[in-house]
Amino acid sequence: MTLEILTADSLSPLRHGFFTRRGGASSGIFAGLNCGAGSSDQAEIVAINRARVAEALEVRPEDLVTVHQTHSTEVAVLDAAPAAQLAADAIVTTTPGLAVAVLTADCQPVLLADAEAGVVAAVHAGWRGTLDGILEATLEAMESRGGRRAETTAVIGPTISQRAYEVGPEFLDAFLAEDPDYARFFAGGQGDRMLFDLPAFGLHRLRAAGVGAAEWTRHCTYSDPDRFFSYRRSRHDGQADYGRLISAVRL
Repeated sequence: MTLEILTADSLSPLRHGFFTRRGGASSGIFAGLNCGAGSSDQAEIVAINRARVAEALEVRPEDLVTVHQTHSTEVAVLDAAPAAQLAADAIVTTTPGLAVAVLTADCQPVLLADAEAGVVAAVHAGWRGTLDGILEATLEAMESRGGRRAETTAVIGPTISQRAYEVGPEFLDAFLAEDPDYARFFAGGQGDRMLFDLPAFGLHRLRAAGVGAAEWTRHCTYSDPDRFFSYRRSRHDGQADYGRLISAVRL
């Protein structure tokens, strides 16, 4: 099966993609394009999957760069593939031929580019990282390399949608403590549960930070098991592990 790659016209002509799970070599609960080396999938199979992604992006496998993601606000600014994997939740580069990528399974993958200035970034933006400022930190790092916010395009890829993202009152409290206006990103659920709109929150933070354009591809990871891995769905299904989707951009 060939790879399925979701793209955004607003990021053209840069080579980029939000890769679905279709077209990979993994099997079982990881069936498809599992690119998560941190999963319990076979390492050699994950390497095959990542090589297929690199080929689609027209880079060498060693130039498809990911980081050890920790739900932080750390941004790695790279001129070349690092000798060892770095701990960060975003990668910025100005180096042609270096594909920067993040792994997700419900969290937001965000690809950013100021194509004219020659600066791109990939961000892993879960609720904690988004609330703490990973998107703003990434824009600051892009500016340090000549990027301009007003000329930057940001695209949020497949992520968990509001109808599938049930949270408790303590989750809501964390947002209201930051800004009472954040209540608008929550809808009522059953009992004391709430439904959180992660992509809407991500778009709000991007636009408030001054990006020139921001959009979401409108794909829900939880609701489409044939195309996407989902951490939350794997928990609900009682699975021992889950695959990771990859999203990448390059100059």
